[in-house]
Amino acid sequence: MELPSRALANTGVSKGNNSQPICLANSRSRKLSSAPESIRAKRGTLTDFTNRSFGHTEQAASRSPLAPQYKQSPAFIVRRRSSGVSHAHLNCIGSSPSSPVVQRSWKEWKEQTKGVLSGPQCEGGFLIPYLVMLILEGVPLFYLELAIGQKMSRGSIGAWTAISPYLGGIGLASVVTSLYLCLYYNIINGWSFWYLFHSFQSVLPWAECPINSNWTGPIEECETATPTQYFFYRQTLNISSSIEENGGIHTGQALCLLLSWLITYLFIVRGVKSTGKVVYFTATFPYVVLFIYLIRGVTLHGAINGVKYMFTPKMEQLANPTTWINAATQIFFSLGLGFGTLIAFASYNQYNNNFERQAIVVSVINSGTSIFASIVTFSIYGFKATVNYEDCLERTRLLLLNAFDLAEDSITMNNVSDWIEKLNATYPEQFAELSNKLEDCNLESELDTAVEGTGLAFIVYSEAIKNMPLSQLWSVLYFIMLLLLGMGSMLGNVTAIITPLRDFKVVSKISNELFNGLVCLFCLLLGLGFTTTSGNYWFTMFNDYGANFSLLFVVLVEVITVSYIYGIRRFEKDIEDMLGHRPNWYWKIMWAIVSPLLLITLFIIYIVNYIKGGTPTYQAWNKELGKSVVMQYPVYGQVFIGLLLVSSVSCVPLTALYVYCRKRKGGNYHQKQQAVNTASSYRPEDDRD
Repeated sequence: MELPSRALANTGVSKGNNSQPICLANSRSRKLSSAPESIRAKRGTLTDFTNRSFGHTEQAASRSPLAPQYKQSPAFIVRRRSSGVSHAHLNCIGSSPSSPVVQRSWKEWKEQTKGVLSGPQCEGGFLIPYLVMLILEGVPLFYLELAIGQKMSRGSIGAWTAISPYLGGIGLASVVTSLYLCLYYNIINGWSFWYLFHSFQSVLPWAECPINSNWTGPIEECETATPTQYFFYRQTLNISSSIEENGGIHTGQALCLLLSWLITYLFIVRGVKSTGKVVYFTATFPYVVLFIYLIRGVTLHGAINGVKYMFTPKMEQLANPTTWINAATQIFFSLGLGFGTLIAFASYNQYNNNFERQAIVVSVINSGTSIFASIVTFSIYGFKATVNYEDCLERTRLLLLNAFDLAEDSITMNNVSDWIEKLNATYPEQFAELSNKLEDCNLESELDTAVEGTGLAFIVYSEAIKNMPLSQLWSVLYFIMLLLLGMGSMLGNVTAIITPLRDFKVVSKISNELFNGLVCLFCLLLGLGFTTTSGNYWFTMFNDYGANFSLLFVVLVEVITVSYIYGIRRFEKDIEDMLGHRPNWYWKIMWAIVSPLLLITLFIIYIVNYIKGGTPTYQAWNKELGKSVVMQYPVYGQVFIGLLLVSSVSCVPLTALYVYCRKRKGGNYHQKQQAVNTASSYRPEDDRD
């Protein structure tokens, strides 16, 4: 892999009328040559660090910035810098891979808190690990990635290769992980389009069961399940009974996926220039809808039950290591750590942009949005669970009234439990005959089951929306918000792939429009597999195994690389050069001690839990039972899971091995690496003649 031979990563723009970017290597050379010997001895380029580490001592040659043969070369065109702090903040907020916290709330704030072996856990028990992980790893690693991207002015591959050619695999692993996310993530946007288009009806199609072909009653599968489940599993997915039962492509879903990728392409067609404009809308408008939903949600009957459920802690769950792994994973998705998105967007920042403030502000906003959206989510979950609970009580009340010939007003929903105990004690034989008809009505159980299973962001919300007045309006608002959040996230996902690849010389010669289009087309073609009848099971596989393990590994290697290979002191100087001050003790302790130890522990626990978990399983839809059942993945599914886990992680050792072999084969390999400044050798005042 050969990166473009740009003279320096941190370049500037000429101050005259001609605004064309130029390379400042020559001016830097003049400043260094006139500096005192003691200062020049302290200054060293990042290339110098790499050369000292791996036995290469040749200095990068400086070239005249005005030389015609280099002035127009694509390899010397610098990045278009972000126009301001707000722009940089919104890029990180709107394009975080987990900005759609409403979409992921079912995954992170409930299903993520289900231990593999220990059953359901409470959201209150998850909130504490989440906040701890935010402080101990989230904010420090967010800061670290922004600093690397802003300093190197390159994507993830180029940035880590600049530190050491042996470490280029870190960036490559991030690209592979982002690719996996892109492949299956846009299918969620396709589902959102599908639901949005079906919202413009006088009666929402998931509000009632369709009539069977004989016009004698509802379709049996729908009647066995619920209308919302039937609409999602049958009409939206047309799902098969197992991953081994394959079928054709769902035409409607394929068209929705095509529309999602077409809009994604239009958003990124001009690169970061067009992305920056789009993110102003995609990152801000969902907050308006969330606030509207918050007002509506907390005023719903039973909403307080869901909010209490979210914040009520079960402290015994803190002893479960899986809870902490899930909290760490949620932080990765919430802040976009390890995907390369932060490095990509930070590479377009101004050199002296205050990324320290940006790291704190964006981390707080993203995590605060997760909690804020979860309050909205659980208020609606509470409404749904309360409605189901009261429906259950009403059915039980009618059953008791009819069975024991009681007065209509003798049993109410408030005293059903008391009457059950009374009738069971008074008429035990008659009551025993009803035992198989009586339902166990429990609000806690309804809340436990309200947020389980794939696609619950659609099933649960749809069921809650259908019970609201003006349900069509709330449905349209919700799925527009979901689309904006999803599209905003796709900007970050695709940028994390495109930006590092464009640092390669062969790719830099291709126009933005063509290259971005090829990336979108490639992801679209592979993503069509998720629109088949068994596609949802593959979607679940990617969602469960495509990113979690890889992100743990990537961020672990990142923090170890910066702390112990590049060096904390050298990294401090880089930060001081950009911000004017060094990071305080909190950041240094987190990077050097706390974050590495915490990530190593979580990494080991993840592997142990995976081994102890036995054969991987998935939730398969059983149309006869009208519910999901647990099934084991077939052998080829287990092999594919192994490939997902290994493919991105293996990029790090394989790249290092490749560079080592090249170095052994030819000693001139490192001469081809680009020269990249560190703080010791580049200062903003060097831009001024």
